[in-house]
Amino acid sequence: MDTTFLVEISGLILGAMLILLMGGVWIGIALLICGFIAMQFAPAGIQIGAAMATNAWSGSASWSLAALPLFIWMGEILYRTRLSDEMFRGLSPWLNWLPGRLVHVNVLGCGLFGAVSGSSAATTAMVAKITLPELKKRGYDENISLGSLAGAGTLGFLVPPSIPMIVYAVAANVSIIQMFMAGLIPAVIVMILYMGAIVVWSLMNPDKSPAPAPKTSFPTKLKETLNLIPLALLILTVFSALMLGWATATECAAWGVLGALVIAASQRALTWRSFIDSVLGATRMTSMVMLILTGAGYMSIAMGYTGIPNALAAWVDSFQLSPYALIAVLTLMYVLLGCAIDGLSMIVLTTVVVLPMIQQAGFDLIWFGIFLVLMVEMAQITPPVGFNLFVLQTMSGRDSLTVARAALPFFFLLLATVAILTIFPDIVMFLPKMAFPG
Repeated sequence: MDTTFLVEISGLILGAMLILLMGGVWIGIALLICGFIAMQFAPAGIQIGAAMATNAWSGSASWSLAALPLFIWMGEILYRTRLSDEMFRGLSPWLNWLPGRLVHVNVLGCGLFGAVSGSSAATTAMVAKITLPELKKRGYDENISLGSLAGAGTLGFLVPPSIPMIVYAVAANVSIIQMFMAGLIPAVIVMILYMGAIVVWSLMNPDKSPAPAPKTSFPTKLKETLNLIPLALLILTVFSALMLGWATATECAAWGVLGALVIAASQRALTWRSFIDSVLGATRMTSMVMLILTGAGYMSIAMGYTGIPNALAAWVDSFQLSPYALIAVLTLMYVLLGCAIDGLSMIVLTTVVVLPMIQQAGFDLIWFGIFLVLMVEMAQITPPVGFNLFVLQTMSGRDSLTVARAALPFFFLLLATVAILTIFPDIVMFLPKMAFPG
């Protein structure tokens, strides 16, 4: 089949996918249907049912993927503890000197919880349930409170352990540990940009921030900081073992679950009911992700049989785009996709098609994984389907337009981060190359 015909087939499959998603069909089922459509154009002699069964088994039997339900369960357990309240009490005394003061708790808190939840929506909800009422009670402007929470909540995807990172690593056949390492410095950059924006906003709008709280003595600050010890110990225990190579991602996830259970028990938040709820919550999320991965894997096999990814790569190459122009086009594509579908769907839908183009342009797949995670973060705060917007709409009682408007500056800060990492890709690759030279 010639390239033009294969490009037309890919357009047909994409159109079918969008129609199915707009019709309310589950993402995983929609992917399976589109994979079945693609299989109709595969060479004769390929058994469609056997290919689907083999892919479903091989995909779910992945040892690397075993980390996914464990990290999800760890986040579900911690969501039912008092860690968000302890985090607020531990961080707030140290931030009175900084313009914006307690609004920075949103950013730092989401960074900390992102390191134990793996989910953007869960991170947003965990931090918002304590900071939104506190900031409102103390007289902080609602727009900056909502906007900073929406933006900072996306750190749940960039700070390891990250569900999108694990999904991408499995889909692209790259190291989960290297993906986790690659996300650390970009996460710090995003946090610095967010906190810098809050400082600038506070200096430009001094009337929208309350007066500083009375100074707290140093011993009192240290005493309040003790509230951070359980969370800090869990993060250090899990990720020092991971980063130093003492344990695999799956083993670290198992230790994380054990640590989360110990924290919940020490806070007397571990009841039989909360334990069952955490298991059911993790099971629901894992089942959803696994169905998506099964559908995406089948679609990838189907498109591989037809040669569509290579044909699309050759078609894009015919435009002779520079590497930077290709990234600009992909950024625009992902921003538009983020308005229509959720982040995980963006990853599994596009990876099989985009990766050949990225490799042909000379980009590292680990670097592209971080780029893609940033695109997913932007989708989380892009109306009408941005999930962080839904979370904050529910928790604040405000309409989605108000929350989306408040989050807009932080959307552009994520876009600025993409530009920085594209111009200076070594920022992403520094830690992976240091840990895995050669």
